[in-house]
Amino acid sequence: MEQKFFSIEHRDKVWILTINRPEVLNALNFELLKNLKKAFLRFKQDPNARILILTGQGEKAFCAGADIQELRGRHIVDEKQGMLLGQETFNTLEEIGKPSIAAINGYALGGGLEMALACTFRLASPNARLGLPEINLGLIPGYGGTQRLTRLVGQAKALQMILTGKPIKAEEAMQFGLIYKMTAQEKLMDECLSLADQLCQYSPLTISLAMESVLRGRDVPLKEGLVLEADLGTIAYNTEDGREGLAAFVEKRAPKFKGR
Repeated sequence: MEQKFFSIEHRDKVWILTINRPEVLNALNFELLKNLKKAFLRFKQDPNARILILTGQGEKAFCAGADIQELRGRHIVDEKQGMLLGQETFNTLEEIGKPSIAAINGYALGGGLEMALACTFRLASPNARLGLPEINLGLIPGYGGTQRLTRLVGQAKALQMILTGKPIKAEEAMQFGLIYKMTAQEKLMDECLSLADQLCQYSPLTISLAMESVLRGRDVPLKEGLVLEADLGTIAYNTEDGREGLAAFVEKRAPKFKGR
């Protein structure tokens, strides 16, 4: 698998994917988007991979968005295809069936924030700045930002961020649930790894079912969502891990999940 513009470090069941374009604040070009999609699929298919951590090289930026130099002078058809590529890449990340963690170590703007929004968890350092500044260029977010941000923080806050284009600090982002936790820059990766370790203690099958219930249920009426929850909950109950979890609780011991 080609890893141009990023690196992957394997730590047992955890993958740490670091975007490596610090000279342009880890901006996303189209080749990088294609390779990221391939990496996400590879992670999904690896039976030993449990948690994906995404971050950016250096201490200035997680990802400062799309590479503006690539956007100029493009044919309208090519531009539409580029937006669809970004959406497909981040859809792949969101629907991977395994938890992902964005370690936001600086600027997360435009496509960078859109990538973080597709992650399951977002942790940030105090110097992080999160925003969708496309309005300043006469554009709107095109890699899922108008949709995921609204679903995450609500219409009013999403419109505020999108229409003003002003980035917000990590502390403010915590107040309305945009990020899960803020921690010192030098401790950011350790906190992400600690969360990853916690998630690895649970049944990977159960986690996948829970994520499917949330993601599929958010876009259907409540009654349909409840049916989905009941169906997936029944599946979880009838797995080996479900039976093991109940037995361990009764026997007052730690469960030994096997992903079956």
